[in-house]
Amino acid sequence: MIAELVLAMLFGLLLLGIHRKVIARIQRRPGPPVWQEILHAAKFSFKTTWVPATASGALFAGIVLVAVGIWTAAFFVMMTGGSLLIIFGIYMLHKIVEHAFGLSSGSPYGKFGGVRSVISAASEIPLFVSVAVIGLFTGSLELTEITAWEAVHGPLFFTAFPAVVAMYLVLLSKMPFGPFSIVESKELVSGYKTEHFGAWRAGLEVCNGLKTTVLLATFLLVFAGQLPVLWMVIGMILLTVSLSFACAVTPMLSPFDSVTIQSLVTALMLVYAGIVFTGVLP
Repeated sequence: MIAELVLAMLFGLLLLGIHRKVIARIQRRPGPPVWQEILHAAKFSFKTTWVPATASGALFAGIVLVAVGIWTAAFFVMMTGGSLLIIFGIYMLHKIVEHAFGLSSGSPYGKFGGVRSVISAASEIPLFVSVAVIGLFTGSLELTEITAWEAVHGPLFFTAFPAVVAMYLVLLSKMPFGPFSIVESKELVSGYKTEHFGAWRAGLEVCNGLKTTVLLATFLLVFAGQLPVLWMVIGMILLTVSLSFACAVTPMLSPFDSVTIQSLVTALMLVYAGIVFTGVLP
């Protein structure tokens, strides 16, 4: 499983490189090569590593290990067909990790990035409403049982399309340079990542690669069912390209607008969940 973990990390970084390349081409720029994020991770591994004088040393270094650890756990849960609730619980836990990243450095940019990570957590409530809708349809939150249900009844992509849209917006909120990327806006330099450099930044890149693979693969598993490996890879690339297009043509929202839009989506999803629960929809 270690080999699969390394491949998942590298593939996630490659997807982030594709993301940057697609955005650049849409905006009529050459953009970096698609393997640029892999090169970044390798480059930072050999850079000088330090802890700023204003940082909390144990938290500054330890939070990197926590970030890699939780997404490693999420990857193993996904690979073993475990609970969807655990995966997305880890996703929400990542918000606390982002907050700790920002506070640990003592940098004002990091602190603002950490505060915005908490604000953005409030804007991602559609995630759990979508999970509830999936549970109502399939009667389970175990990935193995969800895919088994889809093998009999067909993909949830068609059965629960509003949940697909809500979950897609959640994925969009985690892609760099997107409309909901308020924790990485330009006025914050690199946000909560500003002061992490060297091996610490390389660890963060590893975390980003794992996170990207886990979230995109879980989306396909839940809404398209169990696919052959080749089709899963193609699906993740196509999903990345669609997210990149949305990021390229949509301006970054303010924190207030980001929360407002996601709150409206949550309200609509609650209405949809109520309709499904009462049996109005099959």
